[in-house]
Amino acid sequence: MPIKISEKARPKDTRGTLRRTLQYLASYKYLFFSIVFLCFVSNVLSLMGPKYAGLAINEAAAGMGRVNFQKVRFYATRMLLVYVASSAMTFVINVGMTYLSKWVARKMRMDVFEKLMHLPVRYYHHNTAGDIISRVSYDVDVVSTCIATDVAQIMTSLVTVIGSFLMMVYLSPALSVIALVTIPISVGYTTFMRKKVRPRYSRRSKSYGSMNGFVEEMLSGEKNIQAYAYEDAVCQRFDKVNTEAADAYYDAEFYSCSVGPTMGFINNLSLSLIAILGTVLYMNGAVALDTISSFVLYSRKFSGPINEFANVVNELFSALSAAERIFSLLDEEEEPAEPQDMERLTDVKGAVELRHVKFGYQPGKTILHDLSLKVEPGKTVAIVGPTGAGKTTIISLLMRYYDVDSGEIRIDDRSVCSYTRSSVRGVYAMVLQNTWVFSGTIFENIAYGKQDATMDEVVAAAKSAHIHPFIMRLPNGYQTVISEDGGNISKGQKQLLTIARAMMYDAKMLILDEATSNVDTSTEREVQLAMRELMAGKTCFVIAHRLSTIQNADLILVVDHGDVVEQGTHESLMAKRGFYYGLYAAQFE
Repeated sequence: MPIKISEKARPKDTRGTLRRTLQYLASYKYLFFSIVFLCFVSNVLSLMGPKYAGLAINEAAAGMGRVNFQKVRFYATRMLLVYVASSAMTFVINVGMTYLSKWVARKMRMDVFEKLMHLPVRYYHHNTAGDIISRVSYDVDVVSTCIATDVAQIMTSLVTVIGSFLMMVYLSPALSVIALVTIPISVGYTTFMRKKVRPRYSRRSKSYGSMNGFVEEMLSGEKNIQAYAYEDAVCQRFDKVNTEAADAYYDAEFYSCSVGPTMGFINNLSLSLIAILGTVLYMNGAVALDTISSFVLYSRKFSGPINEFANVVNELFSALSAAERIFSLLDEEEEPAEPQDMERLTDVKGAVELRHVKFGYQPGKTILHDLSLKVEPGKTVAIVGPTGAGKTTIISLLMRYYDVDSGEIRIDDRSVCSYTRSSVRGVYAMVLQNTWVFSGTIFENIAYGKQDATMDEVVAAAKSAHIHPFIMRLPNGYQTVISEDGGNISKGQKQLLTIARAMMYDAKMLILDEATSNVDTSTEREVQLAMRELMAGKTCFVIAHRLSTIQNADLILVVDHGDVVEQGTHESLMAKRGFYYGLYAAQFE
């Protein structure tokens, strides 16, 4: 049953999307125009075939004893040659368009991926990974397939339709009137169906993106799903998402499937009228037999591409909907541009200061109200507080994933906004609770922050992180390949790898977000001893939930609802018997 299309699912800028898609073809204009030229020559040769066929039939119709077989052979041979030459050129055209679509898809994917690398963190907070992947893979594939097959077919059809119509007018203006009657009907119907089909293809692309996002989310949490025996409930949710995607697919195809048969009926009606009128004209001696024969062949060449074009239009609508999703990603607002001559942060001493910082992820919803903090170089600051207090937000501001709404963050007594973002982020080494490793060797994962690292440096970092013995027990040691997201090693081992990676990174400041949450108690003590040695002389920010791990911090910030409610050393805060004391007592009670 057809589904009503919402305003959000309707295309926003069909012409703009088509223009931007053609700009990708313009990057390979010489190849493209060569293919256009071959299309023209191929179709001109193909259009010569019916003319030779009509001449051959006219000679054969002369009757026994009067047939000039030499001429019949001549016309038939010419007809065969032009069709063979046209087919050979069509093969070259198809190969060329496939090659062109490959490079367009490559460039489009590269543009999308580079865009993703420059989008702010907030974009990933509001879009699922599955939907993003769908745009990089599925949507680009749809556009690429359209270029490889449909663009060449459209160019071919255009030349064939125009050439056939001109030949029809040349052969018999009277019979050509029928085409002038059916053409407006075809154009009107195609325009009407375009308005119906296009938004439905847009809705289909979006529903596929939502389904991919759901699948990606469920697969990443597969262990939890089984742990809570939630398989049936997840299957029911997927059934709902899958049904919506299937309904969107059916709704789009429901309308598009009617285009081909309707156009075929209009074309067959045209042929019937040509046959009737041609018979009348022939009986009255107004046209010759070869003219009717050639005209019927040209009319089939004229109507055939129109019928095929109706099917191509459906695929074109699908490609435009996919391209619109790609361009909407490419049009996402990046982080504000920085001047090319903007200074880079180098020779960092490690002094950090927050002055009356105010920040909220959304307008009107302030998380940090009036945060002030001053950290001397080489000091360790621990940030503690209940969930949602704003601890991770402080780290995001230090890293300039977000800029403050008001106030100022300074490094070495100078605003971080006076330095490039990349250089500000480069002065921090990070170990997060959510560990990230990539598919590659253990050596590559540890040396990620220092591309020219030597094996000795990697081994030294691994030993400091107390993961060297584990690595040496692996079949290929440091050349062992970790599977995607570290699926073949434990969570604690992944965290030790990220700690070793941070140790490799030559940074003046360090951010630890519950960095030892996935290691056992005995290993945690050893890692903390090694990290204290490496943290010496570095300004460190530590987010901790286990308060026993930050007792030696130079300064402890107690954050609650975006405000620093207490600050001091562990001993001084315990002596106050305030908020921190309550948190500490709650853990150990």
